[in-house]
Amino acid sequence: MKRRVHFLAWYRVLPLLIVFAFGAFSWVYAYAPAPLFRLLYPLDYEEQILESATAHGIDPYLVSAVIDTESGWDASALSNRGACGLMQLMPETAHDMVAKGLVDGSRYDADDLTDPETNIEIGCAYLSYLTSYFNGATDHAVAAYNAGMGNVDSWTSEGADLEDAITFPETQAYLARVTSAHDRYQQLYPEAF
Repeated sequence: MKRRVHFLAWYRVLPLLIVFAFGAFSWVYAYAPAPLFRLLYPLDYEEQILESATAHGIDPYLVSAVIDTESGWDASALSNRGACGLMQLMPETAHDMVAKGLVDGSRYDADDLTDPETNIEIGCAYLSYLTSYFNGATDHAVAAYNAGMGNVDSWTSEGADLEDAITFPETQAYLARVTSAHDRYQQLYPEAF
């Protein structure tokens, strides 16, 4: 007895459903209204971000993008490497920013990186320091925020384009995520800062 195979058998329909689901998600992501995107890209601590970003000459939307990428706005976030708070700062970096005089240590305690105001202030100081080190190249500063200054220096020492020279997949993805989030924050919250 010969068995007939139905065109809509489960093993044919399942891949079609998966493709349809990805297509629907892509469409929603591309054409969703701003309120839906605001769920994906929340904004908090506007006053602290604006105050610290302005004091250190950093774009507040960039700070928001770094916070979103680093911690997803979780002030108590702690990485397995020991980075703390909203902007995922290493304690050594925080103390270094105070020691360099870029952060007022009497006002901001470098040991309290889970305090949003302290974390944002020190994170903005560090982003400003990196941006100055790389002569205003924001993409270099963002890559160095993730991979360190030495790695970015070695990647670009031959004059290569940074995006092509990055050898860490994590840093490539990080730079793309921060850049995308930066654009989204500017689009979604044009009047925030």
